[in-house]
Amino acid sequence: QVPLMESGGGSVQAGGSLRLSCAASSYMYSSVCMGWFRQAPGKEREDVAFITNGGMTTYYARSVMGRFAVSQDDAKNTIDLQMNGLRTDDSAMYYCAATRWCGQTTSTTAVQSWGQGTQVTVSS
Repeated sequence: QVPLMESGGGSVQAGGSLRLSCAASSYMYSSVCMGWFRQAPGKEREDVAFITNGGMTTYYARSVMGRFAVSQDDAKNTIDLQMNGLRTDDSAMYYCAATRWCGQTTSTTAVQSWGQGTQVTVSS
């Protein structure tokens, strides 16, 4: 299978926006869910946003609700994460993941495959 591959990370000032994209052609129609985790230095990896296969249902961590939006682009075979209103505490390595299940809380134990990660840095 073709590995998951993230792009779109970078540095931005607080209040700004970034869009992450995950090339996911091998997993988009075989995984129950696709989505994003993040991990800041010294912290555990945490779930951010997930979308069910077909895009019918999305789930968001409380900390990003109303600011982030996860979507599925069938033409490009990507899972995208639009991040608006970025805060300094959003700074982390962001990982795309294909999962066996997802919900209001999605555990790393659900992950079938990880991307290599893309860094997001938000400065004040």
